[in-house]
Amino acid sequence: MSKEIAAGVTASSASVWDTFEHTPSARQLVFSRYLTATLVDLVVLLLFAEYWEHVTVASFTIALLAAVVLQLLLKLTIVCEHRVAAFFKARPGGFWKFMRYFTAWLILFGSKFVILEALSFAFGDGLRFGGPFHGIVALIVVVVAMLASEAILVKLYRRLG
Repeated sequence: MSKEIAAGVTASSASVWDTFEHTPSARQLVFSRYLTATLVDLVVLLLFAEYWEHVTVASFTIALLAAVVLQLLLKLTIVCEHRVAAFFKARPGGFWKFMRYFTAWLILFGSKFVILEALSFAFGDGLRFGGPFHGIVALIVVVVAMLASEAILVKLYRRLG
């Protein structure tokens, strides 16, 4: 009789989920957050590819890689926007407040064009956003759906305690 069976642990009762009984490190939490967000982006992207003619994905692999690229570019955009906002927030006055909001809008909106070009460069015809304004509307809809899905999951996760 093996030690595991003698201890009451069988191969069928051991689970990868047993590893969650410890407090995760900061790096594990970051990994978990980005993994979850990337998988959410993957699901959203594939749902749009399946049900909306303006989004086309050639394969699951391209969708997975695109989800990773999207996650990286969206996080980079947020970091950039926060840094620029902090620069303007540190200055008093109405003009600087206006510039803070204007540059935030400019970065967040303008980044979608950069993201669309980056995806086009990285995946060519393997990933295509079509429709109005050369696909920028489709990309914005998909990105908003991704961010909304992530926000819903975060709310649900926090409510679980």
